[in-house]
Amino acid sequence: MEDARYAKGMEVRRSVLGDAHVDRAEAAKTDLDLPFQDLITVSAWGTVWASEGITHRERSMLTLALLAATGNFEEIPMHIRATARTGASKQDVLEAFQHVAIYAGVPRANHALKLAKQTYAEMEEAEND
Repeated sequence: MEDARYAKGMEVRRSVLGDAHVDRAEAAKTDLDLPFQDLITVSAWGTVWASEGITHRERSMLTLALLAATGNFEEIPMHIRATARTGASKQDVLEAFQHVAIYAGVPRANHALKLAKQTYAEMEEAEND
């Protein structure tokens, strides 16, 4: 069962984050973080993100809101980039961060929005190159 969830997790992870991102993460694995990487592949990607209960668009919005609300800003740019694959629009992201402002605090939402703007600008610049 776990092998199947790992395989599904890698499939979903690649579809959401893109092959280049996953390939870099896989290449950077060491003996120290191998168990952790397996855990997130099976649990986050092979279980939660693989669930058909809600769409990847909705999961993107939830993930971004939760990252911002809990102050885990490091992964926001990665998940903003993922919106290109999940279908979450800039307006969806703004709506998620507005919820964060009301329910978790304006400073966290403000910082998340700043990161989103920077990341979208980088994505647009990369498209134009």
